[in-house]
Amino acid sequence: MKRLLIPLLAFLTLSNASNSNHLYNQRELIVTSESTKESIELAKYLNDKGVVKYSAYWCSNCLNQSELFGKQAYEELNVVECARDGVNSKTQLCIDKGIKGFPTWEINGKLILGVLSLKELSKLTGFKY
Repeated sequence: MKRLLIPLLAFLTLSNASNSNHLYNQRELIVTSESTKESIELAKYLNDKGVVKYSAYWCSNCLNQSELFGKQAYEELNVVECARDGVNSKTQLCIDKGIKGFPTWEINGKLILGVLSLKELSKLTGFKY
């Protein structure tokens, strides 16, 4: 019984360590929800209109905002990573823009702080479903 228990405990410990280690080394948001046709259309529209989402990979509100779009639509957004150690970081741009918190949306030159619903983003930008 001991011969089975020790390898099992070692396996469970190592698998948990490697999984949690991945989270500590993560330097970008990983969106897992699926997009809808509408959220993809909105994301493309926002990109075409020059709308920018300022974000930080460690920000839970940023992840919540991104999950509203879904992974396919998220790829269409113009997202600026503000965390110094984030993937493709543009920290100086965030400083120059005066970004104070995350997520911050830049729409028509105006900065809007906070998680916005897709409906709110549609209204603010004139997107029609």
